Amino acid sequence: MKKYFAPGRINLIGEHLDYNGGLVLPAAITLGITATYTPRSGNNILLRSSTHTLAKEIALGDEILFDLKNEWTNYPLGVIAQLQKENFQLPACEIIFESNLPEGAGLSSSAAIEVLTAFILLSQTEKNIDKVWLANFCKQVENEFIGVQCGIMDQYAVTLGKKENALLLDCAKLQHRYIPFELGEYRLLILNSNKPRSLITSKYNERKSECELALKKFKTVHHQLQHLCEADMSSLNLISDEKLKRRVRHVISENLRVKEAAKVLQHNDLSTFGRLMNASHASLKNDYEVTGAEMDTLAEEAQKIKGCLGARITGGGFGGCAIALVHQQMTDEFVEKIAEKYFSVTGINCSVYTCNAGEGVYQMA
Repeated sequence: MKKYFAPGRINLIGEHLDYNGGLVLPAAITLGITATYTPRSGNNILLRSSTHTLAKEIALGDEILFDLKNEWTNYPLGVIAQLQKENFQLPACEIIFESNLPEGAGLSSSAAIEVLTAFILLSQTEKNIDKVWLANFCKQVENEFIGVQCGIMDQYAVTLGKKENALLLDCAKLQHRYIPFELGEYRLLILNSNKPRSLITSKYNERKSECELALKKFKTVHHQLQHLCEADMSSLNLISDEKLKRRVRHVISENLRVKEAAKVLQHNDLSTFGRLMNASHASLKNDYEVTGAEMDTLAEEAQKIKGCLGARITGGGFGGCAIALVHQQMTDEFVEKIAEKYFSVTGINCSVYTCNAGEGVYQMA
């Protein structure tokens, strides 16, 4: 019996840039999914969860198809299907998952379980797992098996995260470097709206299609352009449709904010970073339109509370979580005020977690 862990992730800034070839600044977090691996005789893999009643047993070599009835098991099943397609020899085993990561909250529970499953199964036969390859492999599962046209950010952060650091990831070149994420007297809080979200049924794929359309328009003039994030603000003149123009404006301005955020964090300028968080949320609300009433209430009300340097939605949007940078001496008061205000506006109780930047997927001692 062996135990493994994969973290969730937050994105500090740089939303909806991964599939546009831009820069993102995610961090793995200390909340995540633990799995217990036990070898079995025979030819079957059994998937179980301490937090779900559904279990799934499959015979190795059987065809595996996505099915909504398979619920949470679709994610590890997609990994198994792709590993078999690539002719990896998989062991008969039982894997029991246990999570303290809220699902549907924009903290990448899907990427965590995909990366965790692949890491566990490959660890039984592979001595050294290439983590960049692993991230790309799990992105392929998400795109082709699950049907969400996500970029590489979530899988990359879950795989390559580092304690007390954020990852500055160039999604076009798949190159990264670590940025110190040292908060001193401040704390990063996760504010869970408790509004479930599903990227499969949301407008996530619609936003991606809008960006692809804009890039196609730009390429008629700038033939060398490969990704939308390579464009500049002057390119907006090439787009007549106002809605499409807003989408592109977010992408270009957000990429600039990521560059600035990486600089100021290296100098521990948390005040400027907080202002960049606020500007990011405003752009996601007004130009990219992926926030909604619940997320706007959390982020904008948080920004008004004493001791908060900045707050923004994190993740793909359409529900999920916001993050807030709050002085440690004001944390209790902040939590009380944001919970009260959020409930008075939405009638929903929010959940608040203290977040630290943690390690990417690993085998536990």
